[in-house]
Amino acid sequence: MTGATSEFLTDGIRVKAEPRYLPERSIPEENQFLFTYKITLSNEGSEWAKLKARHWIIIDSDGKREDVYGPGVVGEEPELEPGAIYSYSSFCPIATNFGTMEGSFSMIRRDGQPFEVRIARFYLAANE
Repeated sequence: MTGATSEFLTDGIRVKAEPRYLPERSIPEENQFLFTYKITLSNEGSEWAKLKARHWIIIDSDGKREDVYGPGVVGEEPELEPGAIYSYSSFCPIATNFGTMEGSFSMIRRDGQPFEVRIARFYLAANE
Protein backbone atom coordinates (compact mmCIF):
# COMPACT_ATOMS: atom_id res chain seq x y z
CA MET A 1 0.00 0.00 0.00
CA THR A 2 1.31 3.44 -0.89
CA GLY A 3 1.10 6.25 1.64
CA ALA A 4 0.45 9.90 0.92
CA THR A 5 3.38 11.68 -0.68
CA SER A 6 4.63 15.11 0.35
CA GLU A 7 6.41 17.82 -1.56
CA PHE A 8 7.90 21.13 -0.43
CA LEU A 9 10.15 23.82 -1.96
CA THR A 10 12.69 25.68 0.21
CA ASP A 11 15.28 28.12 -1.19
CA GLY A 12 15.14 26.51 -4.64
CA ILE A 13 15.39 22.91 -3.38
CA ARG A 14 12.28 20.76 -3.82
CA VAL A 15 11.96 17.66 -1.62
CA LYS A 16 9.45 15.00 -2.59
CA ALA A 17 8.79 12.03 -0.29
CA GLU A 18 7.05 8.84 -1.42
CA PRO A 19 6.39 6.27 1.34
CA ARG A 20 5.29 2.65 0.91
CA TYR A 21 4.32 -0.04 3.40
CA LEU A 22 6.21 -3.35 3.19
CA PRO A 23 3.76 -6.03 4.41
CA GLU A 24 6.16 -8.83 3.46
CA ARG A 25 8.77 -7.40 5.87
CA SER A 26 6.36 -6.51 8.69
CA ILE A 27 5.11 -8.56 11.65
CA PRO A 28 1.92 -6.82 12.83
CA GLU A 29 1.27 -9.31 15.65
CA GLU A 30 4.66 -8.25 17.11
CA ASN A 31 4.04 -4.53 16.51
CA GLN A 32 6.67 -4.33 13.78
CA PHE A 33 5.66 -2.32 10.73
CA LEU A 34 8.28 -1.56 8.08
CA PHE A 35 8.00 1.24 5.56
CA THR A 36 10.26 2.30 2.74
CA TYR A 37 10.40 5.82 1.41
CA LYS A 38 11.92 7.42 -1.66
CA ILE A 39 13.23 10.97 -1.39
CA THR A 40 13.81 13.06 -4.51
CA LEU A 41 15.67 16.37 -4.25
CA SER A 42 15.45 18.74 -7.21
CA ASN A 43 17.51 21.92 -7.45
CA GLU A 44 15.05 24.32 -9.06
CA GLY A 45 17.10 27.34 -8.02
CA SER A 46 20.08 29.06 -9.64
CA GLU A 47 22.73 28.13 -7.04
CA TRP A 48 24.73 24.98 -6.31
CA ALA A 49 23.87 23.22 -3.05
CA LYS A 50 25.31 20.31 -1.06
CA LEU A 51 23.40 18.17 1.44
CA LYS A 52 25.44 17.84 4.66
CA ALA A 53 23.08 16.35 7.27
CA ARG A 54 19.56 15.12 7.97
CA HIS A 55 17.08 15.38 10.82
CA TRP A 56 14.02 13.14 10.84
CA ILE A 57 11.08 13.39 13.23
CA ILE A 58 9.21 10.07 13.31
CA ILE A 59 5.99 9.79 15.32
CA ASP A 60 3.91 6.62 15.62
CA SER A 61 0.17 6.55 16.34
CA ASP A 62 0.85 6.03 20.06
CA GLY A 63 2.57 9.44 20.07
CA LYS A 64 6.08 8.02 20.48
CA ARG A 65 8.52 10.46 18.89
CA GLU A 66 11.97 9.58 17.62
CA ASP A 67 14.44 12.19 16.35
CA VAL A 68 17.09 10.83 14.00
CA TYR A 69 20.15 12.92 13.16
CA GLY A 70 23.00 11.96 10.88
CA PRO A 71 25.50 13.08 8.28
CA GLY A 72 24.36 13.09 4.65
CA VAL A 73 21.91 10.50 3.36
CA VAL A 74 22.60 6.79 2.72
CA GLY A 75 26.32 7.44 3.20
CA GLU A 76 26.46 10.28 0.67
CA GLU A 77 26.57 14.08 0.66
CA PRO A 78 25.01 14.79 -2.73
CA GLU A 79 25.89 17.97 -4.60
CA LEU A 80 23.15 19.54 -6.68
CA GLU A 81 23.98 21.89 -9.53
CA PRO A 82 21.02 24.00 -10.74
CA GLY A 83 18.61 21.66 -12.54
CA ALA A 84 20.06 18.52 -10.92
CA ILE A 85 17.94 15.78 -9.36
CA TYR A 86 19.06 13.28 -6.70
CA SER A 87 17.00 10.37 -5.38
CA TYR A 88 17.54 7.75 -2.70
CA SER A 89 15.49 5.20 -0.81
CA SER A 90 15.61 4.15 2.82
CA PHE A 91 13.53 2.36 5.48
CA CYS A 92 11.65 3.25 8.65
CA PRO A 93 10.36 0.72 11.20
CA ILE A 94 7.64 1.78 13.63
CA ALA A 95 5.61 -0.08 16.28
CA THR A 96 2.17 0.94 15.00
CA ASN A 97 0.37 0.61 11.65
CA PHE A 98 0.26 4.38 11.21
CA GLY A 99 2.73 7.20 11.77
CA THR A 100 4.27 10.32 10.30
CA MET A 101 7.71 11.45 9.18
CA GLU A 102 8.99 14.96 8.56
CA GLY A 103 12.19 16.84 9.08
CA SER A 104 14.92 18.79 7.35
CA PHE A 105 18.15 18.59 5.42
CA SER A 106 21.05 20.83 6.40
CA MET A 107 22.66 22.15 3.22
CA ILE A 108 25.38 24.59 2.22
CA ARG A 109 25.97 26.88 -0.76
CA ARG A 110 29.28 27.04 -2.61
CA ASP A 111 30.28 30.10 -0.53
CA GLY A 112 29.79 28.06 2.67
CA GLN A 113 26.45 29.67 3.59
CA PRO A 114 24.31 27.09 5.44
CA PHE A 115 20.57 26.73 4.99
CA GLU A 116 17.82 24.31 6.03
CA VAL A 117 15.50 22.57 3.59
CA ARG A 118 12.17 21.37 4.93
CA ILE A 119 10.89 17.83 4.42
CA ALA A 120 7.12 18.17 4.65
CA ARG A 121 5.19 15.67 6.76
CA PHE A 122 4.22 12.44 5.06
CA TYR A 123 2.24 9.49 6.33
CA LEU A 124 3.23 5.92 7.02
CA ALA A 125 0.02 3.89 6.74
CA ALA A 126 -0.23 0.11 6.63
CA ASN A 127 -3.91 0.02 5.60
CA GLU A 128 -4.14 -3.70 6.22
